[in-house]
Amino acid sequence: MNQFGNIFTVAIWGESHGPAIGCVVDGCPAGMAISPQDFIPDLERRRGGIQRATTPRKEADIPEFMSGIFNGFTTGAPVAILFSNTNVRSQDYAIFKDMPRPGHADFVAHKKFNGFEDYRGGGQFSGRLTAPLVAAGTLAKKVLQHHLPKFRLSASVIQVAGFDDIEAGINYAIQQKDSVGALVQCTADGLPVGLGEPFFNSVESLLAHAAFSIPAVKGIEFGAGFKAAKMKGSEHNDALVGKTGKTKTNHAGGINGGLTNGNQLTFSIVVKPASSISKPQHTFNFTTGKQDVLKIKGRHDLVIALRVPPVLEAVTAIVLADLFLIQQAYK
Repeated sequence: MNQFGNIFTVAIWGESHGPAIGCVVDGCPAGMAISPQDFIPDLERRRGGIQRATTPRKEADIPEFMSGIFNGFTTGAPVAILFSNTNVRSQDYAIFKDMPRPGHADFVAHKKFNGFEDYRGGGQFSGRLTAPLVAAGTLAKKVLQHHLPKFRLSASVIQVAGFDDIEAGINYAIQQKDSVGALVQCTADGLPVGLGEPFFNSVESLLAHAAFSIPAVKGIEFGAGFKAAKMKGSEHNDALVGKTGKTKTNHAGGINGGLTNGNQLTFSIVVKPASSISKPQHTFNFTTGKQDVLKIKGRHDLVIALRVPPVLEAVTAIVLADLFLIQQAYK
């Protein structure tokens, strides 16, 4: 459950308040130039406390290479990367052992692991684990950019709390002193035709699998998405305009039959409101055996989606790098 991929594989490990978190990435070809500075831009975008309405918890998130990189180049061995956890306040989470947060994994984790789960900061269910995901995504982007010079990948928040004006949505969350949901869009250009497989390993299937591995993601749509339910075939079909596969419109989101079609890959995800909020909530108290009122303290995100774009780029790059290497293996 902690590993993803076939040729380009990613495993993540650790807990939010454990000594460290990290990833092991296999399938990186030898000879790729890698330095800690390559990871900083996306890790900075993911960090809390950088943007308004995000958690004030600040971790340095400087990657430590434990294997697979020597003298600034990948060696062909698995790349192991470690991030130390240094800014933890575990006492803020002691209450969740007996009083699970509504909407969070506290309750199901308690049941699944028979009370032995690490509840501090959400343990292995925490968004803290997206830091090593972003690091793995940096390596995946390197692979794709090495083989596909025109490859470009970008994700951004396009709506917050129903507001298309992102600042207005952030201000609304701050005024309400409550968490809010959002939409995040991802696009990829410069992909070859034919990545993916029909049915179970379709590009949509794998991207959806990876996207739903990001905490708080609750929905996904490709191209026109759910708007297609109100369209006619004559409206939704993308007319081919050339032998490269370019189309006049892109309602399919760059995918036909589970395969990339040469147009821009575009999809959006729904990020739910974070579960940890300052407003009192009702929950079940395991100690008393009764319903109780939960008042949450600590450092939490009002708009968790603001930190999602680099994570979405990372899991997208991981999927695409794996699919590209699979395609190359078949040639």
